[in-house]
Amino acid sequence: MHTFCRGGDTTSPLPDDGKAAYNPTMCRNIKNLFNFDPPVTDEEIRDASLQFVRKISGFNKPSKANEVPFNTAIDEVADVCTRLLHALETTAPPKNREEEKAKLKARSAERFKLA
Repeated sequence: MHTFCRGGDTTSPLPDDGKAAYNPTMCRNIKNLFNFDPPVTDEEIRDASLQFVRKISGFNKPSKANEVPFNTAIDEVADVCTRLLHALETTAPPKNREEEKAKLKARSAERFKLA
């Protein structure tokens, strides 16, 4: 199984049980959008949809010939994600955006610290 994310090939073989293993390097640019205060915006959903379509298409920016289906895919993914996020329920308290940003920054600093 190959997953491509920034940084190149992060090949991860399937475990013995045949189920796909969680790959923490996959789709690092797509952030969790559920259960935040304030709630996710349409712009954030569109940005995540753009990242998803870029990833699966392999295009950062499509050619003129592929521009319409590329943009249509972004719109459709954003619509599905919007419906999903509005349909999900949780009893957990909403996450604070600033606290989550600080956690991500700390994890990034730890991951990329110089030896």
